Amino acid sequence: MTDNATKDTDDLPHSPGPAGGWGSMKGIARIYAEASASPGALDSLRRLNKPKGVMCVSCAWPKPENYSAFEFCENGAKATLWELTSDRCTPAFFAESSHTVTALRDWSDHELEKSGRLTHPMKYDAASDRYVAIGWDDAFAQIGATLRDLPREDVVFYASGHAGLEASYLYALLARAYGNNNLPQSSNMCHETTSVGLKKVIGSPVGTVTFADLDETDCYFFFGQNPGTNSPRFLHNLKDLKDRGGKIVTFNPVIEQGLVSFVDPQDPLAMMTGKETIISDQYHQVQSGGDVAAILGLCKVVVEVDDRARAAGWDAIIDHAFIAEHTTGFDEFVACCRATAWADIEQASGLTEAALRDAAMVYIQAEKVIGVYGMGFTQHAHGALNIAMLVNLLLLRGNIGRPGTGCCPVRGHSNVQGQRTVGVAEKAHLVPLDRLKALFDFDPPTKDGMHVVDAVQGLIDRKVRGIISLGGNLVRAVPDQQRMEEGWAAQDLVVMVSTKLNRSHLYPGKAAYILPCLGRAEVDAQASGHQAVTSEDSFSMISGSVGHRPPASEHLKSELAIVAGIAKATLAPNPKLKWDEWTGDYSRVRDLIEATYPDDFRDFNRRMFQPGGFWRVNDAARRVWNTDSGKAVITTPSRLSAHGFADKPGRYRLLTMRSNDQFNTTVYGYSDRFRGIEGTRDVVLMNPADIAEAGLADGDKVKLVSDYDGDNVERVLGGLTLIAYNLPRGTVAGYYPECNVLVPITHHDETSKTPASKSVPVRVEAL
Repeated sequence: MTDNATKDTDDLPHSPGPAGGWGSMKGIARIYAEASASPGALDSLRRLNKPKGVMCVSCAWPKPENYSAFEFCENGAKATLWELTSDRCTPAFFAESSHTVTALRDWSDHELEKSGRLTHPMKYDAASDRYVAIGWDDAFAQIGATLRDLPREDVVFYASGHAGLEASYLYALLARAYGNNNLPQSSNMCHETTSVGLKKVIGSPVGTVTFADLDETDCYFFFGQNPGTNSPRFLHNLKDLKDRGGKIVTFNPVIEQGLVSFVDPQDPLAMMTGKETIISDQYHQVQSGGDVAAILGLCKVVVEVDDRARAAGWDAIIDHAFIAEHTTGFDEFVACCRATAWADIEQASGLTEAALRDAAMVYIQAEKVIGVYGMGFTQHAHGALNIAMLVNLLLLRGNIGRPGTGCCPVRGHSNVQGQRTVGVAEKAHLVPLDRLKALFDFDPPTKDGMHVVDAVQGLIDRKVRGIISLGGNLVRAVPDQQRMEEGWAAQDLVVMVSTKLNRSHLYPGKAAYILPCLGRAEVDAQASGHQAVTSEDSFSMISGSVGHRPPASEHLKSELAIVAGIAKATLAPNPKLKWDEWTGDYSRVRDLIEATYPDDFRDFNRRMFQPGGFWRVNDAARRVWNTDSGKAVITTPSRLSAHGFADKPGRYRLLTMRSNDQFNTTVYGYSDRFRGIEGTRDVVLMNPADIAEAGLADGDKVKLVSDYDGDNVERVLGGLTLIAYNLPRGTVAGYYPECNVLVPITHHDETSKTPASKSVPVRVEAL
């Protein structure tokens, strides 16, 4: 099943046991205890992803119209229980003698979050090196006064993917009314490659599949996506496909258990007997950055088989009628397929010709194929080329724009896609500025704002002087962490809207505030009653969410109320900016979203609780291509690798990964059972042949050292244990966010600036 598995690596610790099953149940129970979650949190799990319930705060997997009794997964349960902890981080916590901000820097990410839910608005007091309580009105007034004094272009409005569409829309409005488009968002770090790369070739910045397509497809081709940890509810759809005889082919440097086997926790017989569903029919361990060559190999086989079929007078393999009507660039690409030597494809991909031929035959024999990918595909210096190549493969047989087919990027945060949809975007042309001007009677700025990469570079260069962070843990989440910490602390103003303590709070600027917000599962009571919020999933479905748990503290405000409070204290009076009215009734904000984006949000308030959500229509899914040519673009690759640097002796390609006990920068615990790693995150995984060649041994203490040619900055991560692991030669792996210190901020996708965290040049050295 695995192309790169050898006798030397078959017995190494990886993926012990299936995804799901009792392991999943034990993982949830352990985090329930670890989080000190209240019994009422279990009721929240019952309501997850159901009508009039709560959209999961973890990944952006869709809420199905026909839901199951338990419509949540292990990671979603962990995220919910972690947020609904009974632990509290009160002003008394910061008053303890050992809890100065400087001392807290020695705590782990896990320990910081374990301090519990933040309960009061806080301001940093430099004299005591502590956060102290402050009233909401005073906090807003002081923040507003500082923002008014700062140059408009020197302030950044960052958003994680947590806030709902309503708060996100007002947040973008605040930034533009303030005077800039500095609205970087967490998608800059993960799927901005999709937004830019996919838009270029099919005219859509998002995937084309709907939930119904999953029930009709015959085959999935997976690239760099790990459903077992990052979107476990997807496993049920994969099992359904296998039950009806479909095929799954996977390309990933790491063997991820969710793509190997699965025991359905909702199947009593499977739970009693341990009966596994084998997920991947073929699992190819492509080397990091080798997807371009691997997909070119697949396409080369498709072209060869089509040539032979047509020469023999048989039915064509390629959908030539579709190609002629709907695409450009076909002839040049086919010439490239024919001319590229198999030896070059094998060298760049790390896979054999025979393996790629086997995979291509599955593609050829399938009537309907969906291409799935995640950040293992997007986070490369040429990640956009990866996406273009996958689109090439799908287009060859018309696998976009008909039922059961399409391109399926899997988003990693609950509303990361939706925030972009309602205006949290640094590119001015993505937002209908003319409608904003008509609705609110001001002139929105037309100059593009800062991408996350620009913002981090601005912080390093001391050009960014203030940041508002709507959720997130930006200091920990971005590349060049050490330089980022220094630049973050040098700002005039740092404002963080948060639910828990994290590392970004520990590098306060000259003025720093923590503004605690409600969790999505908590009751949001405003003037007109209990409020609902909405979000957009990976499949462009919009759904409502209603909180039901008592707030963790009476002093919390909703994200929308916090945004409105900052806006009122900062902006000049404008009768069209009705912050109090919008805070009192979120349906008024949804009316504004509909007025600004009428095609996407028609009858928004009426449809928000439609079972399964309502679809924000995607033209490419209907074979309408909003590209420069009006057709889908078939791309001829200019290179065979996506990693963007030359190979040389002693240089390895580091890919960063998440553990089973983790969501983004939130670390729930130290059990990565799918990889057989327990009790630590300070590890580096390496092929045993590479270990021997380097003169090292399994279990050695090592450090990773940056081997980046783009600058002379020293980047080192030490104290790591070397683990012999089943990886392709030349590829090593370590955990995110710990390895961010090794990722240069200038090492990113050339078109989207998405950090290239899946192929970082490093050396491995003994301590």
